[in-house]
Amino acid sequence: MHFSIITPTHNRRQFLPETIASVRATVSAPLDFGYEHFICENASTDDTASWLKEAAAQDGSPVRVVPQATKLLPGPARNLLIRQTTADSWIVPLDDDDLLLQRCLYHYAGLVQKSPGQQWFVADFLRVDEEKRYLPGEDYYAWRFETPTDMLRAIFRAEHFIQGNVCYRRSLFDEVGGYNETLKMAEDLDLYVRFLLAGHLPVVSPHISHLHRFHSSNVSIGVDAGKHGADLQEIYDQYAEQLQALGIERPG
Repeated sequence: MHFSIITPTHNRRQFLPETIASVRATVSAPLDFGYEHFICENASTDDTASWLKEAAAQDGSPVRVVPQATKLLPGPARNLLIRQTTADSWIVPLDDDDLLLQRCLYHYAGLVQKSPGQQWFVADFLRVDEEKRYLPGEDYYAWRFETPTDMLRAIFRAEHFIQGNVCYRRSLFDEVGGYNETLKMAEDLDLYVRFLLAGHLPVVSPHISHLHRFHSSNVSIGVDAGKHGADLQEIYDQYAEQLQALGIERPG
């Protein structure tokens, strides 16, 4: 069993060392699995590129740096990284300012063993501030659904969303065609919608995957209910025929 953590990064030198350290702190025992961290250095203008060269040479779990001279949108940056992984990898997205918990991969590995044939998993995560202080009342908790259609209906009613708290098979990623390369936002939700349209319901894991850090330069700053609604409409319109056939209405 092998996990590939994927992290596109752009000008996150102040946060990236802790993100990489959190992956390298993974404790796998007593399970036997491998893991490595793929990082797209996405045309940073600070000293991220030079620092990553040093980090990749340090002892610890492998850090594979993929340099990119021209800044890519999130979708193509993630696709670029996943193309570097092996066909049998389990993919774990991690933002460049977030922190993976030490036993996250261990718990995903346990679920892989217990759930043969399952294609993806979703977990809870916690929110912290810029100094990594816990923000009470801001936890994200994954919901359990009976069918993929039930989950799709909740997503397009804006009752449920998914961020980087997932683990999925590389083969499922290939099956649905990867991340959308034109979306400026919500490319992750778009991918998960296609997982569901392909008939794959995620297994909900009872563990915490990562710490999601709130700070003044989050990519999602300014994304309010109105912007989320517009993103949902854009995603819906791409798959309107399939969604309408399932009785799922376009978000208003």
